[in-house]
Amino acid sequence: MSNFNILDKPIVLALNRAWQPIGHRTVRQAVVALNGGDAANPPAVGIDIAYPRVEGGGWNFDTPLYLNPVKWAEWITLPVRDFDFAISSATLRIRVPTVVIACQFADMPMKEARVSRDAIFVRDGGVCQYSGEYVGREGGNLDHIVARARGGRNTFENLVWARKDLNTQKSDRSMLEVGLRLIRAPKAPKKVPVSATIREARHPDWKHFITS
Repeated sequence: MSNFNILDKPIVLALNRAWQPIGHRTVRQAVVALNGGDAANPPAVGIDIAYPRVEGGGWNFDTPLYLNPVKWAEWITLPVRDFDFAISSATLRIRVPTVVIACQFADMPMKEARVSRDAIFVRDGGVCQYSGEYVGREGGNLDHIVARARGGRNTFENLVWARKDLNTQKSDRSMLEVGLRLIRAPKAPKKVPVSATIREARHPDWKHFITS
């Protein structure tokens, strides 16, 4: 894989100082962070993850021997193993980092849900918010409490999951006009820690830091 292609791959997991996942980085972003700032207090360090060999010449990626934080000056001296990605300069072949620690970041960012059909379905549990019955994905769809034709917006507070026939009956009219009532007031889902949203391991090294 060429330097250009691998540099823009988001295969680097970023951790905060407590070693909690806080997001994805491209290889380019990770290398810039590792190589930036004051050498004594860099923006980020890479984690050198060592694995034991297994019979037949392979590697046991389930049980690392150690996870060692490494600054850039040492990182560029690490051997490139047969399973590592690598980038090259005129004089060096450097192992691509797959997990980095943001040394100056101790917080856990929170993620706000985006308004979407799936988000409304999940929030309402597939239950029609007018009749209170479970209708699932096939039996329901999105309804604007205040229709868009009347100025209603695409917000969590103005969208509900509704039985298809009730949605058709309501059309652009108000609930009062068609005699419907909500079983509960719709709200935006609570923000969640970013660490709770990272479930897919884009590299085998990630699985030691995320909860599946």
